[in-house]
Amino acid sequence: MTSGGVTSTATVTTPDAARYAKQLLSHLARKAQVRHDDRGDALQLAGGECLLLPGIDALSLVASAPTPAALETIEHIIGSHLERFGQRHELTVTWLSTQA
Repeated sequence: MTSGGVTSTATVTTPDAARYAKQLLSHLARKAQVRHDDRGDALQLAGGECLLLPGIDALSLVASAPTPAALETIEHIIGSHLERFGQRHELTVTWLSTQA
């Protein structure tokens, strides 16, 4: 994750978390760099990054960026794509700030 800066998280309830994570990675791979590690897969975008953590009944997202404005952009990109992909299942992404 980006060191310093600002971070937010979202947990999207869905039994298809792995499928949606794969779809996000595949769709955004031409605009973002994809990084794989033991925690999950991360999309490295121009202004920050988002870690995708698929679970059994939810997809957890951890977004980070150097500034609040850049974080808002990352949240919008990831959130809007995921909500569009999951429109039929009424997926909703609600970001929560994790600032100390």
